[in-house]
Amino acid sequence: MPETLPTPSPLASRFALDPAVCFLNHGSFGACPREVLEAQRAIRDRMEAEPIRFFVRDFEGLMDEARAALGEFLRCDWRDLAPVPNATVAVATVLDHVVDSGWLGPGDDILTNEHEYPACQNNIRRAARRAGAKVVSAPIPFPCPGPGAVIDAILEKVTARTRLALLSHVTSPTGLVLPVEALVRELESRGVRTLIDGAHAPGMVPALDLGTLGASYYTANCHKWICSPKGSAFLYVRRELQEADGGFRPLALSNNAEKPKPGRAPFLTEFEYVGTSDYTPFMSIPAAIRAMGAMLPGGWPAVMRHNHELCLRGRDVILAALGVPAAAPDEMIGSICTIILPPHPPAVREKLMARKSIYHDALQDAVLERWGVQVPFWGLAGKPDRFVRISAQVYNSPGQYEHLARAIGSELERERRIQV
Repeated sequence: MPETLPTPSPLASRFALDPAVCFLNHGSFGACPREVLEAQRAIRDRMEAEPIRFFVRDFEGLMDEARAALGEFLRCDWRDLAPVPNATVAVATVLDHVVDSGWLGPGDDILTNEHEYPACQNNIRRAARRAGAKVVSAPIPFPCPGPGAVIDAILEKVTARTRLALLSHVTSPTGLVLPVEALVRELESRGVRTLIDGAHAPGMVPALDLGTLGASYYTANCHKWICSPKGSAFLYVRRELQEADGGFRPLALSNNAEKPKPGRAPFLTEFEYVGTSDYTPFMSIPAAIRAMGAMLPGGWPAVMRHNHELCLRGRDVILAALGVPAAAPDEMIGSICTIILPPHPPAVREKLMARKSIYHDALQDAVLERWGVQVPFWGLAGKPDRFVRISAQVYNSPGQYEHLARAIGSELERERRIQV
């Protein structure tokens, strides 16, 4: 580790991050403000003080409070939101439903693309095997010239056999904000149900409006850009689909599946309690929305604008240092951005890829060990390019990206000297 690191934003003191690490990887697991962790601790203490009272008397109200705050933030009816541990569980739940209900069957297609999160692709393949369906992957270009290229690539693969499309709102490996509004509108009009993996979108993408988007299903992690505790995510299911196909149900059925409550939809009762667990991360979402919205004058719009502008500024510093072009236009960038690294000769790259690492690429180990920067390096499966993906959150500062630019340049030069 270096003896000194660039100074983060003054707001870094409000987070529990290790000051000995220059943390530029908010996108992977997020970071939770101290005051939100304290709010969660208060709810957890309440649960542990009298578990029976908490789960029997207080539980439903606390879950509804969290749903209400989240519904207001997402501009949708809170009754259409189901709490889930993470977006991967939500994707698996939707896929299980479309197979069991018969919406997806032999000879049908699931449409996706190579920019999707690996866990979601794993679940798509499993669902396709169960249903006797086929996975069709659209080749979205990267570098990407613009939203039109994404729309063309996706729609070109739609056929009469396409039943479901899984699309990220913001792609994890490449950091692209996809034109989901146009894609959802066109796909749904063709009878294709859309499952949007919005893991990064809430708190990053301005004016997110699930009430008018029109997707069949939408899921996101609140622990990323809303900055709630880990284990807080939601699944939005369009109202008519909650009751269609025998009802939309969780992967595991709890006691609530046998005891419907008068005047309360099964979608609410079955998803809000799926056995004994720690539900305090989801119950802490209102605290996170309040805390992050108060970080900057101007509230959430100012936070999202700040992070977007800081991300672009950090990207431009690194592009200039490495002498490489941007991989996507500014309009397709939110608060994470993926930069394509300058290539090494094939022989050098082959040697580098053989190095052991606990991460995707040993370059991440080197940058962390020698420069104190935590930032991911990776690539797309089967592609020769190597990427670095930066994140920008209110606790980051411009100097941190300048430090990263120097680190990458130095480590790439070190790699070029490897004997082959």
